[in-house]
Amino acid sequence: MKIAGSTALVTGANRGFGRHLAAELLARGATVYAGARNPDTVDLPGAVPVRLDITDPASVAAAAELAGDVTLLVNNAGVSTGADLLDGDLAEIRRELETHYLGTLSVVRAFAPRIAANGGGTVLNILSALSWITFPQVGAYGAAKAAEWSMTNALRAQLADRGVRVAGLHVGYMDTDMAAHVTAPKSDPAEIARIAVDGIEADRYEIVADETSRQVLAGLSGGVAALYPALP
Repeated sequence: MKIAGSTALVTGANRGFGRHLAAELLARGATVYAGARNPDTVDLPGAVPVRLDITDPASVAAAAELAGDVTLLVNNAGVSTGADLLDGDLAEIRRELETHYLGTLSVVRAFAPRIAANGGGTVLNILSALSWITFPQVGAYGAAKAAEWSMTNALRAQLADRGVRVAGLHVGYMDTDMAAHVTAPKSDPAEIARIAVDGIEADRYEIVADETSRQVLAGLSGGVAALYPALP
């Protein structure tokens, strides 16, 4: 896929990694719709703000009508509640699943037919190394991202013959507001955005963007013992 001349929609583009993705796409010559629940918070020069709450079906439908010329959809919008799987608020756990899984699916369902009608293109789902490995403190987030990864694989097969390529980006912690509390090493989101867009242009189905994700991917074949060596 060629980014120059394409038309992209990035969800959650008003801040953090989404803003970096939108900026990278603009720099490479794409027209960019910047989706945000409050479009007034979009401050990226050249981007077209679009009101979009991915958990609200009416909002998703309205965005699809407004941005019907899209050939590249980047599903970046997300939430991290920190809810504990055993003791946390079940409503918060549900909110993570409704955002990362059902919300993302809702956006794909609205835009995939339009991408196909526009001659084909790409859907990129922003996943995580936590799609493959998880820990108690991120149990809800990891479960939601694992579901989104499974969805990505299913949609990839289902949309392939319609001219819509579905890709997934796996990355560890990035230096954004969502990971502000994390003391572990974090990647530069601008660099990860560059890697992501390079992957789109190279037509990659799976974009493994950092060393953390590469190590986790390599450990998958080792099973539980390889991924969770601290278990008794």
